[in-house]
Amino acid sequence: MNSAERNFNPLKNFNKDIPASIVVFLVAMPLCLGIALASGAPLFSGLIAGIVGGIVVGFFSGSPLGVSGPAAGLAVIVLTAIEDLGSYELFLVSVVIAGIIQILMGFAKGGIIAYYFPSSVIMGMLASIGIIIFFKQIPHAFGYDKDYEGDLAFNQSDGENTFSELINMLDFISPGAVIITAISLAILLIWETKAIKNISFMQLVPGPLVAVIAGVILNLTFESIPALKLNSEQLVNVPLAESFDGFIGNFTFPDFSALGNAQIYVTALVIAVVASLETLLCVEATDKLDPYKRVTPTNRELKAQGIGNIISGLIGGLPITQVIVRSSANIQSGGKTKASTIIHGFLILISIILIPNLLNLIPLATLAAILFVVGFKLAKPALFKKMYSQGYGQFIPFMITIIGIVFTDLLIGLCIGLVVSILFIIYNNFRIPYISQSDEKDDKSVIRLELAQEVTFLNKASILQYLANIPDNSVVEIDASNTHYMHYDVYEIIEDFKINAKERNIQLSVIGLFAPKSQNLPRGLKVK
Repeated sequence: MNSAERNFNPLKNFNKDIPASIVVFLVAMPLCLGIALASGAPLFSGLIAGIVGGIVVGFFSGSPLGVSGPAAGLAVIVLTAIEDLGSYELFLVSVVIAGIIQILMGFAKGGIIAYYFPSSVIMGMLASIGIIIFFKQIPHAFGYDKDYEGDLAFNQSDGENTFSELINMLDFISPGAVIITAISLAILLIWETKAIKNISFMQLVPGPLVAVIAGVILNLTFESIPALKLNSEQLVNVPLAESFDGFIGNFTFPDFSALGNAQIYVTALVIAVVASLETLLCVEATDKLDPYKRVTPTNRELKAQGIGNIISGLIGGLPITQVIVRSSANIQSGGKTKASTIIHGFLILISIILIPNLLNLIPLATLAAILFVVGFKLAKPALFKKMYSQGYGQFIPFMITIIGIVFTDLLIGLCIGLVVSILFIIYNNFRIPYISQSDEKDDKSVIRLELAQEVTFLNKASILQYLANIPDNSVVEIDASNTHYMHYDVYEIIEDFKINAKERNIQLSVIGLFAPKSQNLPRGLKVK
């Protein structure tokens, strides 16, 4: 056990982790069902993935606050794969193999990929998810539930998009849902006030749980009022089993007789790569949200996700990734250790066995109110102000990432943000390869060029142009004493300038730059 694990012993933090696990459970339930519906898979498969993501991945993971389960980003891949393979049982074989690939990626130290995403892109991802959650939940808050819970893509499977759905909603407003949303949101906001937080007993009762209880009571009350009554689409819809045998019948098992089908391995590779990338991005984002700034071991996380996908595939569950909506809900609800993740998995399991009828009384409008709060906290105005204060090099990639994700989907938007960040790096690298100043030395004016620690081939043009514009008859000093790496092309430019300086009557001295000992050098060299 490392020092971080000792400082955050789950046994000492149950008073924080249990309330957080309840909130994550309430958020996760409709998301698991919605993603299963969008994936063209059995509804129960989403719940299985949620259970395995909580209990199994939570146990093996080193992430203190990350929550795993079925992800909306894989819904289209799953839907297409089931159609291409011909059955859900064959698709499950791909999920198992994908898990094996992820374990191998973990042993191959593939988790290092997470550290190559700039903070501006990760913060942009968090803000964009908050914005998307907010807009996507508005129709549910007004009682229009055509789009599935958990959808994060701009273009929806029903042919609409995030904004056109808001227009369609206007023709289907449900007064009962609006009232439930308003009361639920009021409860959540009251629970955020200092007056409630100062009452020690109230800290043990999560505001979202109170809002859900109020939503269930209002739903039952509205059943006798035709104008306010909610229909089945406006409620959580957990599959009901009439007996224990019926419950067991909800589990589906993979058909390993098709292991010779090459398409199964192609699908497995796609799932493994996409699920791993989403997980690593979420890990990076979750660590940034963690108030204690703990660092998740990414290779261990890939192994944990692989184990989870193997078990999920073996018993009929959807592919699993770490997911930002549930993880951020966990953090915002005060979770401190991975016990909250594991407990939320047990809560899903116990509830679908013991109280599925009660779960089906929960209005989606109440859950929309809970997600409004989650979304707002992810995209607070203070975050935009903070990123703006860090300069355009941070703010522009941040905003481009937000725009890209909001108007496409998570992975495409992240790629756009990453490309913009790389362009800024290239631009800055091109622009600042040296510091130029004029010094007085021996009563002479000296043009001093101090090279940066790393000078790459991208700096060729600016250095070449600068040297060409130095006036004839000048005194010039090129200082490479602090340079640890120089591309060979830049070295040649300086060597050529030495020859050219004689013709231009330039008195040149070069400090800290040594000729290479061999002509068979790589295209870069250490200067010292």
